[in-house]
Amino acid sequence: MSNQTVVSQFILLGLPVPQGYQHLFYALFLAMYLTTVLGNLIIIMLILLDSHLHTPMYLFLSNLSLTDLCFSSVTMPKLLQNMQSQDTYISFVGCLTQMYFFMGFGGLEIFLLVVMAYDRYVAICLPLQYSSIMSPKLCMCVVLLSWVFPMLCSMLHTLLLARLSFCENNVIPHFFCDISALLKLACSDIYINELMIFVVGGFVMVIPFLLIVVSYVQIISSILRISSTRAIHKVFSTCGSHLSVVSLFYGTVIGLYLHPSASISTVKEIVMSLMYTVVTPMLNPFIYSLRNRTMKEALIRVLCKKRISL
Repeated sequence: MSNQTVVSQFILLGLPVPQGYQHLFYALFLAMYLTTVLGNLIIIMLILLDSHLHTPMYLFLSNLSLTDLCFSSVTMPKLLQNMQSQDTYISFVGCLTQMYFFMGFGGLEIFLLVVMAYDRYVAICLPLQYSSIMSPKLCMCVVLLSWVFPMLCSMLHTLLLARLSFCENNVIPHFFCDISALLKLACSDIYINELMIFVVGGFVMVIPFLLIVVSYVQIISSILRISSTRAIHKVFSTCGSHLSVVSLFYGTVIGLYLHPSASISTVKEIVMSLMYTVVTPMLNPFIYSLRNRTMKEALIRVLCKKRISL
């Protein structure tokens, strides 16, 4: 790799923010990142500490929160550092490492959203068989597979990128090492890379999305057969949160990566990237968990136990 690569480091241009507003945007993104860390840590700790939440749904939710925390931490610390420093360089190895974890945690989030959609399908459409279908063994296997497979796919993209040559231009017009931005800088043939993005990307993004759609078609069909208004409201309350998360994440990811590389401007690409790297991980705890009555009750139980122990 060192023999093929002329460029040993890249320059991250960061966000297209006017110089006078750098400190304002730094404070904004720092607050958003701290909110993301705190919100997702609360969810993880509540699920670990409260035995009432030791169910398949909350097992998947705790993994989703951990994924959001890691996913945001791949890009945000470097972005914040670059906003406060004139040194915006990142080494070649550091860039590939960031890209690997970024794609790995992004794929993990997608797989967990599919698993959570299936969990809701079984709970609503097959309630009497829920315990037997969603057994602890199956849940652990599904979670393990959700972690391993995206990381292997990310490794494939990283190894294919590592074989490319980067010559004179080392400026990345982005705030992190995105694969599409790196491919534009390569001075060797990127046909295999682009082919794998569409093939593996279609398998990792499109097929899971279709599975989520199929799950919700079945759920809606079951809801229409329910006569109880209270039951319908409860179903929509649970599924509405998950649908909001799916829409936020998938809307920007599919629009950003499944398109011709020249069909979108750099500014729009950065804005769309901010949506799923910064905004979505921050909003997920509020959308999916903190507005959930069960989570609120769990928080009260944990705080009461802590107060009694003190």
